[in-house]
Amino acid sequence: MRVMMAREWLARGFEVDFVLLQKRGELLEIVPQPAQVISLGVERFRKALWPLCAYLRQHRPSVLLAAMWPLTLAAILARRLSLQNMRVVVSDHNTLSKSYAGWGVLHRVALKLSMKLIYPFADTRIAVSRGVADDLSQLSGISEGRFNVIYNPAAHRNDAGNDLVSRPEDLAPNAKILLSVGTLKLQKDHALLIEAFSRMPAHLNAQLCILGEGEQRPRLEQLVREKHLEGKVLMPGFSLNPGAYYQAANVFVLSSSYEGFGNVIVEALEQGVPVVSTDCPSGPREILCDGKYGRLVPVGDADALAEAMQAALQENPDRETLKRGRGTSQWTKSPMSILMSCFRGGIAV
Repeated sequence: MRVMMAREWLARGFEVDFVLLQKRGELLEIVPQPAQVISLGVERFRKALWPLCAYLRQHRPSVLLAAMWPLTLAAILARRLSLQNMRVVVSDHNTLSKSYAGWGVLHRVALKLSMKLIYPFADTRIAVSRGVADDLSQLSGISEGRFNVIYNPAAHRNDAGNDLVSRPEDLAPNAKILLSVGTLKLQKDHALLIEAFSRMPAHLNAQLCILGEGEQRPRLEQLVREKHLEGKVLMPGFSLNPGAYYQAANVFVLSSSYEGFGNVIVEALEQGVPVVSTDCPSGPREILCDGKYGRLVPVGDADALAEAMQAALQENPDRETLKRGRGTSQWTKSPMSILMSCFRGGIAV
């Protein structure tokens, strides 16, 4: 998303720097020119403050855009400590009360207190959904009206899906494809998805493809073996260009226990793929307009998820209708008009 926005900013005449803890990652190869990628040379968030101050004093950007606590705190403090005059925009992309639910009482106190004391000094506070804004407000004590809700931008151009690509070779040629895209971590609850898939009738000739990489891979592979689903469940890993998988999919499934927004639902709808999602806090219900553009099922309910996936596979959806529905939903409006009011000159993200 940041890479896509950088392309837009560059096209509008802004200079863009990507400021990273470390200069590494799969997306480096697609950073648009002439954007600069700058490494702070640190491994952990807590060591980023002083290198960030040095960057701000040297490069003097007009706007500093920081995403996700605690980097948001570092951005606000670095502006103060570096004595630079710039706008600071902070954005949060998840329901933090859920993300850090298991971190203990002391961490929760630190989370709430740091937001209460420091977030008011940001020029703009962004939440990617109304649910995230409500969560941030409850954590920080800052009124919800002081958070700007800006939904994440659509992943592709409006003509997404018009250019057909060949079916990925790892997908069975005649199978109905259930697709899930996301990092293999506990939040995404792919174990629930595999469990639900194992309860679906064999005569549907379905194949489950989980696109992504993460620390849960060994556990998920073990579950696939325990359920005797070898060949029925594929985990091809991370893909920089997942469009071919979306176009091959019959149904897209999100099984998360919580989300901030759910970009992958947007990507699926852009391709006209029917969506089944857990009704988790806090993005899917907003994107799907309370179920108008996709099925919502209770979090953690394998039977309900299996039933919804089966029903979706047995329908004959009108993909063009789904694309048009996506285009009329409020969350698809460009966030640029709101963001641009904050940006003058160079942008550091």
